[in-house]
Order: sequence, then C-alpha cells, then structure tokens
Amino acid sequence: MKEKIKPDLNGAAETMLQSFYARAQYSLEHRNKFYDAKAVEIVEKIDYDFSNASKDSTMSSGVIARTLVLDELVKDFIDKNPDCTVVNIACGLDTRAYRMDNGRITWYNLDLPETIAVRDQLYQEKGRITTIGASVLDQNWVLQVTARGKMLFIIEGLSMYLSADEVSRMLGIIRDNFDNAYVLLESIAPMWVSKQSVEKSIKKTGATFQWGANSFDELGDIAKGFKKVKDDNILRGMRKITPVLALIDWLPIVKKMTQKILIFEKEIS
Repeated sequence: MKEKIKPDLNGAAETMLQSFYARAQYSLEHRNKFYDAKAVEIVEKIDYDFSNASKDSTMSSGVIARTLVLDELVKDFIDKNPDCTVVNIACGLDTRAYRMDNGRITWYNLDLPETIAVRDQLYQEKGRITTIGASVLDQNWVLQVTARGKMLFIIEGLSMYLSADEVSRMLGIIRDNFDNAYVLLESIAPMWVSKQSVEKSIKKTGATFQWGANSFDELGDIAKGFKKVKDDNILRGMRKITPVLALIDWLPIVKKMTQKILIFEKEIS
C-alpha cells in the first residue's frame, strides 16, 4: 500500500477536509441521495484525524444539503450550456467535476497553492479538468483560465471566511475579466457570523466566520456590475436528508437561518 498523504493545512484551508469527509461518509449511508465514488476512494489515501468531523452533525448536514442543491444548479447550467467553462473557486477536494462531467465541459479547480498541492497529489488532474494554485484575490489567476465562452463560477464554502471587502474584490475580478459570467455564491445568514461555535469541527481548525448575506439585494455594491437571477437556499437539500423538515421549512425564521445560494450574472453593458 502506498504511504498516505498527510496534508499540512490549517484555518479556512483545513475546513475543506471536513467538507470532503462529510461527502464521503454520506455516500456510504444506505439511503444516500448521491454517491460520491471519488470522495470514498480518496478519503482512504489521506492521513488526517477526521474524528471531529465525524461527530459534527451540524456541519455534515449543511455540507450534504448544499451539495444536493448545488449539484442540481450546476447540472441545470451545464445541461443548458454543454460546452461551458466552469471555475470552481475554493475547490478544496471537491469532486463535483466528476459527477457533472458531460465529456465536453472545461473545468478549473481553483484554490490556495497549499491546498492545490494536496489536491494534485491525490487527483493528478489534466485535460478538461485542471487545477490553479492561487488566491482568488490575486487577479493573476484569470490568466490561467484560457477557455472562455459561457462561464459558470461556483463559490462554495468560502465567502463566510472572507470580509465584505474581500468578497467585493473577488466578484470584481470575475466581473472585470470574464464575459458571460454566471455565479453561484453560497453565503451564510449574517446571524451565524457570531455563532460559529455550533460547527465544532470547523471551530477547531481555527477558521472564523466573517461575513454573510441573506439575499442578492443585501450585497449592494459588493456585487456591482451583476444582476440578480434568483435567491436560493439549501432547504430542499435538507428536506431530502430529513423529510420531516417539510413541516416547518416554510416558516420565515427557518428560511432566514439556512445557508443561501445567491445566483446572479454579469450585466451586459
């Protein structure tokens, strides 16, 4: 057996291991709603203590619910634009490219160099699925995205660890460098920014929540140059995991508490 890879990560970069583990473990459940074969395969190759993640049901449920909804949204975009280019920002060890691949899309997985170093050891991606090791706040990463056309940007599990100014910079880089930009931005409800201790495995990485938004309208100038497509959330993903939630998920307070997926596109000037 090959020696396992021991990732040297901390803070927000380390949280990607928690999310990855949650998807792998969920895939092994008898009544799963998706099976992430790549995650199940890769998790066995990582030397990391996943015990905190295995006990954190709050984190795991949120990851699975958002995965279900984002998979649906990404698949819909690809079905409508089968030759599109996808940029998966803060990809971590995400395997969505393999679940969504139609044999035609071009997919870029973008994350910090230290994270991509781990990913490259495990995945060795090339061809239509490639990696970019850079901060999303360093606009030089755009030079490595050579395929254009219809563009989908997935921003999952990142915005809550950025400041409002950093979210604005990230979106500005997308706006200023890409036409036909369509964005799926996951954000937490602002009420959770000061209550992140509920996700114990995330807290132990040292990562801290800084920002959240409930709707595209709340973004204001942060999303300057973009127009709203719709505000979505992870509730229907939560219902698939726990059907009984259908009894209460219509309540305004429940909708306010859940993670949002804000969908918007670049305005045509």
